[in-house]
Amino acid sequence: MVERGTFRLMLLILGVVFAFLYVPISVLVGLSFNEGGLPTAWTGFSTKWYSALWQNSDILRAAGNTLFVALISTVLATVLGTLLAVGVELRRRNGKWLETVIFAPMIIPDIVLAIALLSFFSLLGVQMGLHTIIMAHVVFNLAFVCAVVRARLKGFDWSIVEASVDLGASMATTLRRVVLPVLAPAIMAGALLAFTLSVDEFIIAFFTAGAGRASITLPMQIFAMIRFGVTPEINALATLVMAVSVVALALSQRLNKGGLPGQ
Repeated sequence: MVERGTFRLMLLILGVVFAFLYVPISVLVGLSFNEGGLPTAWTGFSTKWYSALWQNSDILRAAGNTLFVALISTVLATVLGTLLAVGVELRRRNGKWLETVIFAPMIIPDIVLAIALLSFFSLLGVQMGLHTIIMAHVVFNLAFVCAVVRARLKGFDWSIVEASVDLGASMATTLRRVVLPVLAPAIMAGALLAFTLSVDEFIIAFFTAGAGRASITLPMQIFAMIRFGVTPEINALATLVMAVSVVALALSQRLNKGGLPGQ
């Protein structure tokens, strides 16, 4: 049993760590409601900077591009990642080698992956745009979806699949009525994680967007705006992006929390 003094010390350390992590974010959120135009001087509460976002056509276009890229890349990465996870699980004999290859995009630095994708598209002569950003996001999101679904499959009882087939169900019916219901929470969690990563991603999108403003995403728009200084409008935009990310991650954690049936 932890002594009271040790417990208090642990709480103190925990508080310091949380303060280090979240005080800067709290300041950003607070200054997004600052009435004045100065980003570091509080002059009163106001939501006018959030209203101003809806009147900025550049921000609205970038937000639309971000949602389009995130939705399409999430669907593709979720389908491919789930199939990949099931395939790897069925080939457990070579599981370690396959996992190393599949999860490599998760540990490769973003800048290296971005340069590799840019070189690849340039070599093939592919015109850059939203479609290349989508393909790039599928590449790194696929590994995360696969990891989440693989974690769910670790305790999966494959004998129920054999029992379903022995009872006369086809493989398609078994997949639809037995396997997918068990994997559904992990698939949804992986999809939400992929969506969050796609919304927040900047470096790879910056390298694979090509020239022109038609394919600018929201993080790229924030980067373009911040070069002229941090404004309350940028704080408001960053707060909204962060809120979307937090909600998606919370849902992902909630869906992935439950264990397999019977556990």
